[in-house]
Amino acid sequence: MTTTSTARLLTALHRFNAAHPWDHNARYHPWLLRRLPRRFGTALDVGCGSGELARLLGRRVREVHAVDADARIVAMARAATDGSVPVRYAVADASRELPDGPYSVITCVAALHHLPLADTLVRFRQRLAPGGTLVVIGCARASGFRDHVIGLSAVPLNALLGWVKNGFRPAPRRPVSLTARTRDPAETFAEIARTARRLLPGARLRRRLFWRYTLVWRAPGAPGRAGDPPGA
Repeated sequence: MTTTSTARLLTALHRFNAAHPWDHNARYHPWLLRRLPRRFGTALDVGCGSGELARLLGRRVREVHAVDADARIVAMARAATDGSVPVRYAVADASRELPDGPYSVITCVAALHHLPLADTLVRFRQRLAPGGTLVVIGCARASGFRDHVIGLSAVPLNALLGWVKNGFRPAPRRPVSLTARTRDPAETFAEIARTARRLLPGARLRRRLFWRYTLVWRAPGAPGRAGDPPGA
């Protein structure tokens, strides 16, 4: 296949993806939940968006604090959350302020690249209870052969999942979670991994499909009554 043909194919796939959007972050919610205890005390969800993950966490916890800098999407999250799950939403700039904690679990999905990396990881570490678990689903800037291969392999898979979810017809509407303001990531995966392992000794990071990476870290100390989270 020529370079021109490859470029045309990628353009066509990107157009199909744009017309058949689906929530890449929600795909990782089941994986994220498997990293956590079945029951735990309190959780902090940073960059909660429209609240899908916060509501899932609310089925396992005494209380979830969910924060996002976008007042409009926090209002949507509140409207979509009934009283059956203990979720408290707040508009907050996580680069400047976070609830004090401590928390048994902290989650951050597709939001860390909007925040100062090192300072935010330190804030997470300070607010995590002994034995607590931090799980990040993040976005990194592609750099190097490996990143580009993984990114290119995700393009047809992304189109396939868009078709499975929407069929050949364009999606009737974009998922609410895709309406929040976004910014391209500045750090590469290698840069993020170096910073995370320096500030969070023992952190486990891995590149993932659909332009994501994962970070799992357990704070030192004995966990609470919730028990130990399973491995990553």
